[in-house]
Amino acid sequence: MAAALFLVVIGMIITGNLDKAGPFILGFFALLAFGFNGYVKLSGLIFTTMIFAGVTAALYYPSYFTNIGNFKLTVLIIPLIQIIMFGMGTTMSLKDFAAVFQSPKGVVIGVSAQLLVMPLIGYFLAQISNFPPEIAAGIVLIGCSPSGVASNVMAFLANANVALSITITSIATLLAPFLTPLMMKVFAGEFIEIDVLSMMWSIIKMIILPIGAGLIVNKILGKNANFIGKAMPLVSMLAIGLIITIITAAGRDSLLEIGGILMLLVLIHNIFGYFLGYWYAKLFKMSEEDARTIAIEVGMQNGGLASGIANSLGKIATMGLAPAVFGPLMNVTGSILASYWHGKPTVKQPNTIKVN
Repeated sequence: MAAALFLVVIGMIITGNLDKAGPFILGFFALLAFGFNGYVKLSGLIFTTMIFAGVTAALYYPSYFTNIGNFKLTVLIIPLIQIIMFGMGTTMSLKDFAAVFQSPKGVVIGVSAQLLVMPLIGYFLAQISNFPPEIAAGIVLIGCSPSGVASNVMAFLANANVALSITITSIATLLAPFLTPLMMKVFAGEFIEIDVLSMMWSIIKMIILPIGAGLIVNKILGKNANFIGKAMPLVSMLAIGLIITIITAAGRDSLLEIGGILMLLVLIHNIFGYFLGYWYAKLFKMSEEDARTIAIEVGMQNGGLASGIANSLGKIATMGLAPAVFGPLMNVTGSILASYWHGKPTVKQPNTIKVN
């Protein structure tokens, strides 16, 4: 049924009726997600498919995702990010950071790769994009953001080092309030004015305070906090989906004008993150398992946090576009890469001798 709707959409595009294809595109993505549910290897794409459905709805029917009466839905972005960060905090404890001292090499290489690779690529792509300054700054912003929790899931699927992935994500996230504003000042200062202290405080409110609250809840409730940990992945996915949909609706006009080029640049940013992150790790003689981890950590950024920063600056419809595009694309490419690596064991199995 999804395939049939896809043919209908192609026919409408050919006949110049793309402006009327909204319901059919929505139906296509909804049915595709339902179909993916029947295959274990494809089930990881269900969330991404539903994100594309949300983006389609925002592009065709933006008024439903910008305001409810006099209430602007962009106001929800920062609270939604705080909920996600709180959930992350409830799954963490101070013991998780012991890995930094047990295996400092992997953490240092992973975090340094994030701080070098993605900001530099983002700056280069922003320079050649010819986009308006605020939209170009959004490309830099996604590069200056830390990795997100999606990278931990992909690391698991890719047979990578999940413990290292979680530690790098945690450390990079906690460093973000201090490093992201400074990197934005260096790499995006020529595009927009950056108030470092104001940005630091905005990120602290979005990251440090909610994660701190989550850590306290985890400490107080102990094992009784497990129910929160089980519910938060679903809550986080819904929150991310809603954030991306709201941003798409807010920046619809700009996105329709430059969407194709922006998507290409964001895809290049993402893929080069995987590629350079992997070989950066190999340069320091990291194991295959750890190199995969660092590649995923570098390539998959926290688009939700980047969106929240853009919103706190009042530039969600411009600066927030690159993060909104990056989120769905990185989930597609991350799923493909994880599936590829899943079929390639990191350790060769020893030959066995059959004895009668």
